[in-house]
Amino acid sequence: MSNAINRQFKLAARPAGAVKATDWNRTEEAVRAPAEGEVQIQNLYLSLDPAMRGWMNESKASYIPPVGINEVMRAIAVGKVTASNNPKFAVGDHVTGLLGVQDFAYSSGQGLTKIDPKLAPLPLYLGTLGMPGLTAYFGLLEVGQPKAGDTVVVSGAAGAVGSVVGQIAKIKGARVVGIAGGADKCRYLVEELGFDAAIDYKTENVAEALKTHCPDGVNVYFDNVGGDILDAVLTRLARGARIVICGAISQYNNTTPVKGPANYLSLLVQRATMTGIVVSDYYDRAAEAAMVMAGWIQSGKLKTREDIVDGLDNFPKAFDMLFTGANNGKLVLKVA
Repeated sequence: MSNAINRQFKLAARPAGAVKATDWNRTEEAVRAPAEGEVQIQNLYLSLDPAMRGWMNESKASYIPPVGINEVMRAIAVGKVTASNNPKFAVGDHVTGLLGVQDFAYSSGQGLTKIDPKLAPLPLYLGTLGMPGLTAYFGLLEVGQPKAGDTVVVSGAAGAVGSVVGQIAKIKGARVVGIAGGADKCRYLVEELGFDAAIDYKTENVAEALKTHCPDGVNVYFDNVGGDILDAVLTRLARGARIVICGAISQYNNTTPVKGPANYLSLLVQRATMTGIVVSDYYDRAAEAAMVMAGWIQSGKLKTREDIVDGLDNFPKAFDMLFTGANNGKLVLKVA
């Protein structure tokens, strides 16, 4: 491995609005041997997530420190241990963790989790059995607390988190309405994932469509997008509704202040709650959730879809897909 090269994408500048090519700096360095207590990991797949856009901002409002200028871009990855000076990890082990946008990563072992490629394909550990799936599981069940017969609405419904949220809600006996962009995605939600209805925000008036599909109001809203869609759902809340705030992708590239909910007084009128979900709060229960969801996958109750882009050098273009809606399912970058 002494002649191997480690390609890295580093944050060159803090983006103003949409991320530009000049906000990245692609560098190369020689692959080194792991230091005492370290493991060397060859990254195989990288998870591309909307949260990465927030990590690029110098903001005190974030739940995690920002990526520093000239630092390797933070990303969750799955990889294979290629050298080890840590007794807890052996060469050949497959692991997942915050390993960054690069070919090779080095870790003390903290935050590194062993995974078994025989139990599930590796990309699945970045999707349904990884951070997006855990977010969906705990956000819906612990915060949203759906009951059989409830109407559950989820935005970003064809994405990595939203598609799992809707399916879990169906498993729990709820009626599910998804909001997504484009006829193909809406068809996928209803015909393949079993949603009861889907709203195409690109061609439909969301507020009017919610009146049609949620005549008795919305009991649980799982929000991945914020902005105008959140406002529209707020007008349709049922008494005692629970809103789960997971993300606000419609606002991440704003050059103006984030748009807050104009219709927030509906929370008062309907005695509703709005609560944020940060998945790291539930990491001590990750094995529990993964076991349950793996069982649902094996039984056919929970379907997964990964959109895999090939090649580390395609990272900037692949990252942009998150904000144009070009991906179908969980967006993953195959490193080599």
